[in-house]
Formats: sequence, structure tokens, C-alpha cells
Amino acid sequence: MTTPFDFHTHRLDAEDAVISVSPDRFSPESGKWYSVGIHPWDTAQAMGVPDEELLRRCAAHPQVLAIGETGLDSLRGAELSVQREVFARHLSLAASVGKSVVVHSVRTAQEILAQRRGMRLTAVPLAIHGMRANERVARLLLDAGCYLSYGIRFNPAALLATPLDRLLIETDDAPSTIYEVAHLVAGTLSLDVDELIGLTNLNARRFLQMP
Repeated sequence: MTTPFDFHTHRLDAEDAVISVSPDRFSPESGKWYSVGIHPWDTAQAMGVPDEELLRRCAAHPQVLAIGETGLDSLRGAELSVQREVFARHLSLAASVGKSVVVHSVRTAQEILAQRRGMRLTAVPLAIHGMRANERVARLLLDAGCYLSYGIRFNPAALLATPLDRLLIETDDAPSTIYEVAHLVAGTLSLDVDELIGLTNLNARRFLQMP
């Protein structure tokens, strides 16, 4: 079986993956790939200039393929006004370094897209990680050009509505392996698991502009 690429994980020992870390935990190991950002849950402590300067240094590192995770969470973290400011900084940074953004969104899909439009940064590629929302939200995000990344828990109708060239898979912080995710997603889509892995690996490389 082809090795599946884990688009988003917090496991520092992961292989064939994008490891998501905060700027202060970025300590790259040879041969590994990373995304670096300030999680919405951490936004209350993330507004200082030193944090932003550190994030900028991390973003320029060649092993950092994406900015994030960042985004908006209506249930946890600082006030949404603060989260929007931090998210705006990430979007601007991604545009300046030419990298994509890994987005955490909890009941905030419309706000995420509106903020990107308002900043005139619609060309910045977004991937919504840990996609669990329903088909209506999935179609809203897809119409805006987003990629959708699915883990072990997802809405089957949303997954079925996702074009195969915009589909990613991940483990995030779940105990499941990326192989288990691949089998579950492939089964829901009635695809051979090797076909699913080939498609999602290709999508990840394209979205992340991997060398």
C-alpha cells in the first residue's frame, strides 16, 4: 500500500506529514515538514509583537510549508474580535511569503471567508482542517476555492460533496492512524484505498507547493 500523507497532525514524531506547531515549539528535524501558527485557542496570549516577529521568522523557514493552524472558533479562545486580528496577521503573512493557510474553523465558515474577501486576499489558498461541518457549509467553502481536510470524524454528506481534487486527510490530535482515516474515507467514497491515498497525496503536494 502507498504511504498516505497526513496533511495535519500535532504529533512531533510523525513521518510523511505536516506537523502543526506554535512558533515557540518550532524546532525542525531534518526531513520533516511543518505548519506554524497561533491556534485560535491561544489567541488571548498571542497579541504581542515578539510573538509576531517569531512567527515571521518561522514562516520563512524552508521546512514550513504552510501558515497555521489559525482561524476562528466561536466556542473557545479569545473574543472573536481578537481572533480576527490574529487571523488577519496570518493571512497577510501567508500572502507575503507565498504560502497556503491551514484553517481551524468552528461555526465560523462565513466569517473566515468574509475576512479573506475583506482583506482582498482571496488568492491565498485555504484548507479547512478537521472538517466536520455539514454539506451546506462544505459547499460554501468549496465555492470559495477551499480544500477540505477530513479526519476520523466527519459528516458523510459533506465528504461526498467534496471534489476529489480538493480532498485531504489528516489525523490532527486523534489517536487514529492516517491509514485508518484513509480506509474510512475511501469506504465512504466507495474508492479503493490506494486510489484515495494517491489522490490525497497529490492534492497535498499541490496545495502545499511541495518541492
